[in-house]
Amino acid sequence: MAINSVETIEHGKAAGPCIMVIFGAGGDLTSRKLIPSLFNLAKDGLLAKNFTVLGFSRDTDITEDSFRKTATRFLSDEDRGSDAYEWFAGRLNYMSGDLRTLADYQKLSTRLAELDKANNTGGNYFFYFATAPAFFGDIVDLLGQSGLSNETNGCYRRVIIEKPFGTDLASARALNIRIQKVLDEKQIYRIDHYLGKETVQNLMVFRFANAIYEPIWNRRYIDNIQITVSETVGVEQRGGYFETAGTLRDMVPNHIMQLISLTAMEPPISFQPDAVRDEQAKVLHAIAPMTGEEVLHRTVRGQYNEGAMDGQHVHAYRAEPGVNPQSNTETYVAMKLIIDNWRWAGVPFYLRTGKRMAKRHTEIAITFRKPPFVLFRGTNVDKLSENKLIIKIQPEEGTRMRFNAKVPGPVLNIGAVDMDFDYKDYFGARPATGYEVLLYDCMIGDATLFQRADMVDGGWSIVDPILDVWKALPARSFPNYASGSWGPKEADDLLARDGRRWRDISE
Repeated sequence: MAINSVETIEHGKAAGPCIMVIFGAGGDLTSRKLIPSLFNLAKDGLLAKNFTVLGFSRDTDITEDSFRKTATRFLSDEDRGSDAYEWFAGRLNYMSGDLRTLADYQKLSTRLAELDKANNTGGNYFFYFATAPAFFGDIVDLLGQSGLSNETNGCYRRVIIEKPFGTDLASARALNIRIQKVLDEKQIYRIDHYLGKETVQNLMVFRFANAIYEPIWNRRYIDNIQITVSETVGVEQRGGYFETAGTLRDMVPNHIMQLISLTAMEPPISFQPDAVRDEQAKVLHAIAPMTGEEVLHRTVRGQYNEGAMDGQHVHAYRAEPGVNPQSNTETYVAMKLIIDNWRWAGVPFYLRTGKRMAKRHTEIAITFRKPPFVLFRGTNVDKLSENKLIIKIQPEEGTRMRFNAKVPGPVLNIGAVDMDFDYKDYFGARPATGYEVLLYDCMIGDATLFQRADMVDGGWSIVDPILDVWKALPARSFPNYASGSWGPKEADDLLARDGRRWRDISE
């Protein structure tokens, strides 16, 4: 995370020499996200000249040459014609092996020693788990048994683990225990690509580098906070996975809890990784788990029906490939959370996330309390709009402040106006996948933007009671929202009971 106040970690310069091992290198994640991210780092001068990649998968048909072509297929023609490409492609290596066979890890160890010697990478390795979650524990066990996890002679060994990290609280705790038998916590980087987005990182800078906001960032001035993560896509070819996961598991304990914790945390004593994560963890543990009765009244689940999007007919979730025609898996979740601490007592946090919604959009909307109306009695002003701060995360990245202003003219009328800041307008558009900063931070040993074990525990502690109730009481109204809409009516009712409504994303 490129915050220069971190004293013990140097940012803004090339990371040190190392080898990145990608387990599951034949998958889409490697070619769509990881390799383009690494190439962007290379163009920015943030990769060491003696950096090397070793792809590892069980596909014996992949050759080193074909791996280089496949792994770089999403780079632009301009990138492919650059001098940086020739250097970069030459750093990509491949070997086949079984993820659950110790002998193949011993071969991996031999290959890494060869690459280390040839490229002078200092014995520094980090392993990226671009595999199905079922392999996570086995990979760590075999890294330990083969000695590849051992840090000796000043070299580092780190692992980056993709989500989902467990399927509930018990499985997440069991996975943490298993991994921590082999690795120290400082070697474990639980990745959430949402935290690679500029606007998410800017949350801390926005709050703590601007004196005008922090004094009003509390229950005295804020009425409610809404977090929206909406997608227009359906489950596509992931029906089999999604049937066992659902939107609650897929989005809430990781992405959304990260956004909540960064929005609501207390000021850390520094930007040191553990100082930041200590405050995030406190927020998560301050969200009281719901009782069964509260789950019924403060959560909403939905499943998309058929509908029209961009003039095209789209199928209902139950008609998607790999999905049970009578499926009760949710593709939409909304809920009301309360953070039980001094700063946020009485301030509801509303969240909603779903697939096949009207617009692809992620934002944090902070609504401030209305000022007293007494001053405007006897005027033409009949109401005051709330001040809103909108932090836009994707696809646009930026911040919008909505406030009241007098409409020009001899009569007192008030209108709502916006001040907008967009990253691309002020700083220019930069090619990015969202993984660049996370990969770079792992190379320099900055774990600020990665989840710690207690943060994973905190996220699942909130979700677990909801899973239990939903399992005991299957949904009877599915499908209950049309593709291309903003979700089921019950989600609107959730806020209406509190005298509120969801922010209109089209405003």
